[in-house]
Order: sequence, then structure tokens, then C-alpha cells
Amino acid sequence: MLPRLAGRLTGLGALVAAGTFAAGTLAAGMAGAVTAPMLVVDVDSGKVIYSQGATDPWYPASVTKLMTTYVALDMVRQGRASMDQLLTISEAAAAEPPSKMGFKPGTQLTLDNALKIIMVKSANDVAWAIGENLGGSIEGFAALMNETAQRLGMRESRWTNPNGLPDPRQWTSARDMAVLGRALLRDFPENRDLFSISAIQFGRAVMPNHNGLLGRYAGVDGMKTGFICSGGFNVVASANRNGRRIITVVMGQASARERDLKAADLFDYGFGQSTFGWGGQTLTELPASANASPPDMRPYICDKRRPMPTDSDSSAVTASAAAAGGNADNANAQLMAAGAPPSSALAFAAMNSAALRNRALPPRAPLQPVLVWTGRDPAESAVAATDEAPAPKANPRVKVAKPATQKPAPHKPAPSRSIAATGATVPQPKLLARQKAATPAAASAFASTGPATAVIAEPKGAKAAAKPAPKPAAKPAKKAEVREPAKPAVKSASRKKDD
Repeated sequence: MLPRLAGRLTGLGALVAAGTFAAGTLAAGMAGAVTAPMLVVDVDSGKVIYSQGATDPWYPASVTKLMTTYVALDMVRQGRASMDQLLTISEAAAAEPPSKMGFKPGTQLTLDNALKIIMVKSANDVAWAIGENLGGSIEGFAALMNETAQRLGMRESRWTNPNGLPDPRQWTSARDMAVLGRALLRDFPENRDLFSISAIQFGRAVMPNHNGLLGRYAGVDGMKTGFICSGGFNVVASANRNGRRIITVVMGQASARERDLKAADLFDYGFGQSTFGWGGQTLTELPASANASPPDMRPYICDKRRPMPTDSDSSAVTASAAAAGGNADNANAQLMAAGAPPSSALAFAAMNSAALRNRALPPRAPLQPVLVWTGRDPAESAVAATDEAPAPKANPRVKVAKPATQKPAPHKPAPSRSIAATGATVPQPKLLARQKAATPAAASAFASTGPATAVIAEPKGAKAAAKPAPKPAAKPAKKAEVREPAKPAVKSASRKKDD
């Protein structure tokens, strides 16, 4: 047991004399070892190129969406669904946690767009909607997933939901995911582009694929990544070189970076092997696992002392390297010497190969986003987006002026418009008497449409602010301008302006 454990604790990337990998593992103290599943298989023949813990049960996370996609495409092939079929987002779908698109309940989108979204954005709300709409319910779709898995020969898989969010009853294996990957490429060649989309664009938002190998490793053309705390970082990836297509499955890694580097190393190994050197073992011939259930990686993947990792996060690798003092052998020694914690916690062995630790994938090739939309077509989506746009809020700094007549003086006899316009607090008897003698033509001209202040007499030479009345009607008013009593009215108006 100890030699086997020590061999597994050496990191991925070091080729041993026999020509196989000494791969990284997880350990539960000294009580035993849990091997991080890894598998390399030739797509055409189904021959296994490299295998480690390939049939051990493991939490799949979002690689579940490959199973969801197979069921959906199979229903389309049988005529039970169509790629143009509209799916409706339910309240339950909208309530699913991230990663998600955040569509409101009642939003509709085509199955074609939904599949693109779950392959790139890995949106849990959209995957849930696929299950509800195609299966009638999540339970009904899960039954379809299990029936399909059995028909394809996926022996270790149990499905309960279409998006891969944590469920202790749902697990798979690296072998089963390789079987599924081969089936997708074999049975739906016309849909292979689904798995190689580098990014999607929804409105102005561009969302890149979580698969860190796309556009960075020569020949990689799909398929799907996944991450939950209980299962770590997983990937099912396919690559094609010189007419040879290989599928690599890596599960249970500490970070997206470590997952991507180990997958790249496995591809290097797979493409470097001659077809004559393969052992001849096929996926169906791999021995069954002795493990009855998957290990729970949560205590060490999602350590509360570190930020929550994401599907594009590399902090876990940095943290493990720091804990090891930058020395993988030191990390392995610490792991071997550690006592078993009270719970069956797991710990990671750092990557042993210096070449792998120092390896860096090249920058990603420029993204080529594929448009997705809600509704039946982009035009319908644009109309819906306009209808849902919030109404513009009123600017609190803009004040709306109220008409002067809305605030009459309370508990006072209703004065004429000229009295109200002066702003005087006490009616002026002499001014009232003078106004009674004013010419009717002038009074009617200003009282009809002009402001109330226009009736107030001004001194000679003063320029009127507004002249709404016709010229003939204004001539009689000029006689009133020479009268002496008009001066107090000017003073009253002046006081009103100063108040």
C-alpha cells in the first residue's frame, strides 16, 4: 500500500520509466488515499491511453451539462423537440444560484440559444429551464438522463438535476464522462461547434468560455468544465491533431489553472504515444471501483481562509505552493506525516514535476463571440429589452413652477388680480378706488391671458416686461400711467421681490 500511495503522491507530469504518469492524488490522512481521477482515450477506437482512478465515483459539477446536452440533442433527433423550440424560464429556474444569466421568470429563448449558453456561460438557470421544458419536470428530465446514461454504457453515473449543482445523490466517473464525450462527437457531428464556442455575446455583454484550453492549447476544440466545492475543478476536453482525436478527463483539481495544466500535460502524453504502444484496454474493460461514494472535497477546495475559488481562479495553486514552501517534495512530506483529522478530510499533494509547475499556457487567441438572444429572433429580443427598460427617473433638482392662482390669500375677501400681484398684505383702499376707474379695455386685455403683474402701473420711461395685449387696446392704459397713485404699487412690488 505504501509504495502505491507514494507513487500516487508524486505530481502529474513526471513520466516514469514504464512510460506512465506518476499522478497527483488526494489523501485522507494515513487512513487511505483517494486518487484524483484522470483519463486519456482515443475517440475513434475507444482505447485507453492513460488511466488513473477512472471508475471512481466523483461529483461532476457543470460537466453534467454535457449529459443535459446529449439528452436534448437526442430528443431533437427523435422529433420530440426542436432547436427553434421556445423554453420558458420558471420561477424555480430563475432562483438557481450562479453561474447564471439572471433571466426573469417568463423569459423565453430557443433551445439552440439555451444550449450555447450552458456550454459557454454554464448558466444554471438556463440548464434548469431545459430540464423543466423538455422533461416536464426536473424529476422527469433526470429520469431521461439516467435512461440515456444506461443506454450509452455509463455504469457509474447517477443523475438528479440538469445543471450539476451540489446533490449528494448525483455523481459520475472519469470513464463515464469519456464515454459521454465520445457519444456526443459520434452521434451529433453536426453539433460539434457547440463545444468549441470561445464566447457568447448577449446584448453588449461578451462572456468567454470557462474552458482555459480553448484557444490556448493547439488542437483543443471542446468540451466542458465544471466546479463545485465538493468535487473540485473538473474538465472534459477534446483535441484533434493530424487526424487523431483524443479526449482527456481531469477531475478533482485544486484550481482552474492546475486543472488546465494537467489536462495539457495529458494531451502532450497522449499525442506523443504511438497507436502501436497502447495496451489495448478499452473504456468498457476498465475495472470497477472499490469506492461506494465520492469523496467530499469541500474542506480543502473551499477553505474559508482563502477567497472562494472560481472556474477561472488560480489562487488555490498559489496557496498550495505557499503552504509547501515552494517545494513539492516538502508538500508531499507534510501530507504523508499529517495525522487524520476528526472528519474524513482530504488534502492535496502538490504537483511534483518542475516542468509542469513552471509551465504556462500561451495567451488565449482572440475571442469570436457567437450571438445569443431571448425570444425567437434578435429583433424580438431587442423589443423585449426596450419594453423592460426602466422608466427615466425625475430629476430631483428640476422644480416645477406652480401657477400663482393656486395659492390665494386665506380667510380674506377675494381681491382683484392686480391686488394679488402687488403682494401687499393689506388691501390699499386708494389703489382699489383707482382700479375701479380704470379703462375696461386695458383691464380685459391683461386679465385674459397676461400675467397679473402686467396691470400694475409703472413710472414713465420704464420698459414693460411683456406686451401680450394688442396696440390699440394698450393706448387707453397709457393715460393711467401719469397718475400719482401708481407709485405706491411700484413700492409694493419692490418689497415683494426683496422678501
